[in-house]
Amino acid sequence: MASANSGAQMRVITIVSGSFGENCGAPHGNLTRELARHCNGRQTCDYAMPGLHLNGTTMTCASNFSAEWHCDHADFHTAALSPGVKSGDTLVLGCAESRGAGK
Repeated sequence: MASANSGAQMRVITIVSGSFGENCGAPHGNLTRELARHCNGRQTCDYAMPGLHLNGTTMTCASNFSAEWHCDHADFHTAALSPGVKSGDTLVLGCAESRGAGK
């Protein structure tokens, strides 16, 4: 018996950039490799912020975190955690298509 969704394609995440502390002068894309390693190829991805040390330095500014990604190189998405993000705060990225109520 085939599933009703068997014809639906699974769309996956391709990270474009991940930036931590850009509002405090950190370079754009400074967490791109780490975020890509964690999320590329997944349909959804929960990324928990690492400790407050980035590249061996402590951030004294209330830093933000932002991510940009494509779903199968088509849809472009952005998401962010506001300044003051703490270790363990989580940003959720996704490419799963919503079906049913609320769509």
